[in-house]
Amino acid sequence: MVHTDILPEQLAGKKQGKLTIFASYFCGTGKSYAMLETAEQARLAGRDVVIGLLSCEQWPQTQLLAEQFEVMPCKTVIRDGRTDYEMDLDACLKRAPELILVDDLSHLNMDGSRHMKRYQDIEELLRAGIDVYTTVNVQHIESINDTVASITGVMVRERIPDSVFDNADQVELVDIEPQELIERLQSGNVYKETQAKQALHNFFTEENLTALRELALRRCADRVNILTENARVKHHGDYHTDEHILVCVSSSPSNAKIIRTAARMASAFRGAFTA
Repeated sequence: MVHTDILPEQLAGKKQGKLTIFASYFCGTGKSYAMLETAEQARLAGRDVVIGLLSCEQWPQTQLLAEQFEVMPCKTVIRDGRTDYEMDLDACLKRAPELILVDDLSHLNMDGSRHMKRYQDIEELLRAGIDVYTTVNVQHIESINDTVASITGVMVRERIPDSVFDNADQVELVDIEPQELIERLQSGNVYKETQAKQALHNFFTEENLTALRELALRRCADRVNILTENARVKHHGDYHTDEHILVCVSSSPSNAKIIRTAARMASAFRGAFTA
């Protein structure tokens, strides 16, 4: 079925929905559970809350909490011999709840979807006036992808623009100690046993998880700095930025990495950036 995006006249008088991101540094820290707990408080306060898409089969406690909510039907797709589920965006727009829960902000949609990335689906829900709760691991943020690759040896393919993270109405950092996360990995609560052993041996050592955690904390702090600076500008504060980062670019294939690094530094220093 061919579907066009929402028409401007359909949005007339509608207020932009608010985006809340539950972020952390790795799978298994409890982002989805924290999202559901917060949503339950909203539901008990009388808000119309539904689940658009939630992946919690391996977490019984999370699954139990999810049973309190209306769940929207998903689209089923067979991909590489396994069954995946995609959010039914049109069904969610038609249902038009006050608040919808959508796991995995950085997800790459299947071929043939209206949008390539799930964050674009969420942007359409927000434009329709629907508030959205979602989850993400910060290593999926575009500007820190190179740093993550240097830590883990893995280049993350599913990425979101920094602007999606920085412009969210609220970001809740869900944080646990790396050793506690390793215990969860070892117990099979995050991956299946064989996958967990391979992950712990190859990539997600305590050293790597500690580095990813530091990265998450710093990136959330950078976002706060951006909000602070925006507030100063809005209220005509007398703060002046002293830092200005200049990057020289050429035909080198490393340009993209250099620009991402410089953009992240400029954001952290609340400075200007010129390429």
